[in-house]
Amino acid sequence: MLKETPFIWMDGKLVPWKEATVHVLTHSLHYGLAVFEGIRCYKGNSGTAVFRLAEHVERLFGSAHIVRMKIPFAQKEIEQAIVETVRVNRLEEGYIRPLAYIGYGEMGLYVKENPIRLSIAAWPWGTYLGEEGIRRGIRVAVSSFARHHVNISMTRAKVAGYYVNSQLAKREAKEAGYDEAVLLDTEGFVAEGPGENIFIVRKGVLKTTPLTSILEGITRDTIMQLAHERKIKVVQERFTRDDLYLADEAFFTGTAAEVTPIREVDGRTIGKGEPGPVTLELQKAFFDIVRGKEKAHPEWLTFV
Repeated sequence: MLKETPFIWMDGKLVPWKEATVHVLTHSLHYGLAVFEGIRCYKGNSGTAVFRLAEHVERLFGSAHIVRMKIPFAQKEIEQAIVETVRVNRLEEGYIRPLAYIGYGEMGLYVKENPIRLSIAAWPWGTYLGEEGIRRGIRVAVSSFARHHVNISMTRAKVAGYYVNSQLAKREAKEAGYDEAVLLDTEGFVAEGPGENIFIVRKGVLKTTPLTSILEGITRDTIMQLAHERKIKVVQERFTRDDLYLADEAFFTGTAAEVTPIREVDGRTIGKGEPGPVTLELQKAFFDIVRGKEKAHPEWLTFV
């Protein structure tokens, strides 16, 4: 269950949590065209900070631009509103969800006059794939559902309706006894998880899926930058399911998943069946930065 906080920001003002409601005929509820972000704030040595706030808000506006939604606020206004929402809820650490959606008005696939509305909620939320998963790694299964083709949906946009695909893959994996799914693209190459980007390590080289059929993850970008700084070779290229099976290490990245090791895929042990040295080094670097233990990249933290 969600842990309620006192207020949600809606269309320029803070309203009590239980009053942050929409009409049942809100357009996006029926047709799935809404764009959103997942952002985290962390409690660190110097207080609470939102991680890579500007980049997340920029991606929100980019998603809206791709699907031809005009958000009626400036990016800086939304950045300030996010900080305000965290502050007024006295949230030391948690998850932030901005959502831009098509509001109540006309129905049908093509509407011109419905308002574009925007909400920002923030609440305490722990590790998405479990604390044990962060420490020991998780078990995943390759899904029977393929990731969206680039001519079926525009994969750079973080659109609510796209996540039906993710839910189906996640449910399939969980019901088969796994922690998470891995989706292939429509040509059979590894794409990403239902809500995560994926990395593998083979012979000291860190490899991740190129920006073809995947979302341009902000945590993905963070990890690649941290790897470069540590002289770890990073390659963006397509790889197959059996490349994943043969990896020495594998891990997911994402705002919700953070940096979660993968220890098993389809019943096959990855490496030694535990988080490997490259994964652990990058995982530690990531958490040290977001919690203010490491002074590198102060530009990534927006203090509340």
